[in-house]
Amino acid sequence: MASWKDFRKFLLNDGWIFVRHGSRDDIYEKELPNGEILRTRVSKSSGEIGKGLFSQILKKDLGGITKEEFNKTLKKKKK
Repeated sequence: MASWKDFRKFLLNDGWIFVRHGSRDDIYEKELPNGEILRTRVSKSSGEIGKGLFSQILKKDLGGITKEEFNKTLKKKKK
C-alpha cells in the first residue's frame, strides 16, 4: 500500500500544483485539458494510507486512475 510520502511524489511526478497548507493536510490541484480542476488533500502524516481511503483517492480525487497507473507515475523520474 502507498504511504503519504508516495502520494506526494506521485502528485509532483503527475504535474499537480501545491495550493496551500491546511491545519492537518496540504492541498494540491491539477487542471485537466478539458478545464476541469481536480483537488486532493495530502496528510502531513508519514504513515501508510489505508486500503479503503487509497481506493477512494484513486477514484474520486485522481479521476478514476488504477493502482497500476498510480505506481507507473510514482516510479517515473521527474524532469
